[in-house]
Order: sequence, then structure tokens, then C-alpha cells
Amino acid sequence: MASSILSDCSSARLLPLRRALLLPPHTPRFRPSPAPASHRRLLVAAPPPLLPRPRSMAAVPAAAAADSATVSTDASAKVIDGKLVAKQIREEIGVEITRMKDAIGIVPGLAVILVGSRTDSQTYVRNKKKACEAVGIKSYEVNLPEDSSEEEVIKHIASFNSDPSVHGILVQLPLPRHMNDENILNAVSIEKDVDGFHPLNIGRLAMQGRDPFFVPCTPKGCMELLHRYGVEIKGKRAVVIGRSNIVGMPAALLLQKANATVSIVHSQTKNPEEITKQADIVIAAVGVANLVRGNWIKPGAAIIDVGINPVDDPDSPRGYRLVGDVCYEEASKVAGAITPVPGGVGPMTIAMLLSNTLESAKRIHKFK
Repeated sequence: MASSILSDCSSARLLPLRRALLLPPHTPRFRPSPAPASHRRLLVAAPPPLLPRPRSMAAVPAAAAADSATVSTDASAKVIDGKLVAKQIREEIGVEITRMKDAIGIVPGLAVILVGSRTDSQTYVRNKKKACEAVGIKSYEVNLPEDSSEEEVIKHIASFNSDPSVHGILVQLPLPRHMNDENILNAVSIEKDVDGFHPLNIGRLAMQGRDPFFVPCTPKGCMELLHRYGVEIKGKRAVVIGRSNIVGMPAALLLQKANATVSIVHSQTKNPEEITKQADIVIAAVGVANLVRGNWIKPGAAIIDVGINPVDDPDSPRGYRLVGDVCYEEASKVAGAITPVPGGVGPMTIAMLLSNTLESAKRIHKFK
């Protein structure tokens, strides 16, 4: 029964969903961190790993292939296993943190500010804290009541800005309605803006010959998956579906920096399926369940599915299941490689937050 549900993308009914869930949990609040010159390749081209990493799909550990089989038994596409890659990255980060601590006595620190008591936001913050502890990053947390003023939040940001033990600052979104997101996020020092959404970071990302301090975590995770699975980007045609400031636009800029020829498909695009079918690489980040069908996909293309959408599933104990923006069952029979949902881009977002925090600490302390 489950397989029949999965294969019928057209019949899935999208459930009402908070905006925060349209992207991986950490995406809304993450802002990529600037990296030192020695790490800039990680942000724009095939990023150098902290430890040796596979450079081709064939080199990915056998566990990836095993996990692929559990996702779909008749799919021809290689499964891009975000869980596996995120685990490898966390291990690499842990090794580097230990090396830095032993060499100069510095431990990276990440501060998270949470305003209000939204259950989903509390869960996201808790997960980030656990991830920090697992790799050796020291976490700092400020919990403020829903009716706090902007001035109170900015006061805490200023305190973290001047604290030398804090190398990254993250304001968990969404903020209460009475607050101006832009005012608060712009108060974060660009050198500690590990979410990577500061206008100066995005501006530098868009400019030739410039590198941002930080790259936004979810787009950075998408690129890392492509690199680690040996997907060639230079000279290839890429389509990004969605133009949000959080994923779509920065992902398109990163692909362009990696020398792909990039098109963006959005709500006003005519014949989006025809444009998408020309792409060797597709990044779907629009928040619409199963929007991209199998007949949108060029045979052999690499598909990165950022969407996380709940749809009705009477066979699930929860009454719903999560699907991406791409109809997996159809696309996996055409594509050369594809990320599953869940288990694809989601785990990479928090891994990139940890990576940005480590890079920030290295840059601030001039540690190579």
C-alpha cells in the first residue's frame, strides 16, 4: 500500500503547513558564515574537505548504496544520501575542532537567540544545541519571552558580538510579529553571521572575484552534496526552481560561481517544465509538493530536492508523510542522481551551520 501511495504523486493532498516547514528546520534562521581565504574554495567550487572525501559517486561509501536500496527498489538513479554525507562532515568538523583546541586552546562557540515559545522553534534550537555538543562546539542560548522588545533582542546580539568566545550568532526565526526581522538580523556582526544572509554577504556572493564571509547553510549544503557525489558543475546547465532569499537566489549564485549556466524558474515562468528538462542539475526549492514530475527531468540529471511538504497518508501513524518538491518515484526513474525526502538536504543544513561556525573561529583566530 505504501508503495502505491508513493508512486501516485498526483493524488497527494498537501496539508496546511507553517512557512517554517517548507524548508529544512534550520534554514529559516541560518545565515552563512564568511570563510577565510584558505577556505573559500569550499564556498564556491569543489570545497576541500577537512578530511579526505569521495570525489566521485563510485567512491561514496557502500552504505550509501545500501541506504539507496531502502528508499526505492526500482529506481535507476543514484541516491544522494544527505544523512551519510552530513555524518561524515560532522566527523571531519570534530577532528578539526580537536586539532584547534590542542594547538591554540580555542573552542568554537555558537550563540542562538530564541524569542517566544513556538514548539517548532524550540525543537530546532534543541537540535542545533545537540549537534554542537556532538562535535565539540560550545553553545550559548538566550530564551526571551514573546513580548520582548526589539531593543532587548539587539542588546543580547550586541553582547555576543563583543564576546570573543562566540564565533557565530544565530537568531531563530520566525520572530514575533511586532519585531522587524531586518533590524534584528542586521544587528548581527557580519563576521559572526553564520546564517549568511547579511546583505553584504549576499552582495559579495553575487560579485565576480569576491567571496562572502559565510554562505547560507542550505544552499551551501546543496553544493556540498553535488561536490561529494562527483557531479560535474562547470559548463553544465543548471535550473533552480524557486527564487527565495534563503535558498533559491543564493543557490543560483553559487552554481554560477562554479561556472554553470544557470536559469531560475519561478511563479511567473512560462513553460517551466521545458526549461527544467534542459538542465543537467536541478535544485528544487519552492515548497510545493511533487511539483516537478518525471517528464520535467532530463535523463541522467542530478536532482537536489530542498522541499519538505507534508501530505495525507492514512497508512502513516501520524496521518501524513513528508515529500519533496520533486515527485521522487517518477524522477528517480529518469535522473542520474537524486536526493530523497527526508534524508537528503535536511541533514546538510545543520552540518553547514557547524561548518560555518568552525570556519568563523578559524578565521578570527587565524588558525590554518
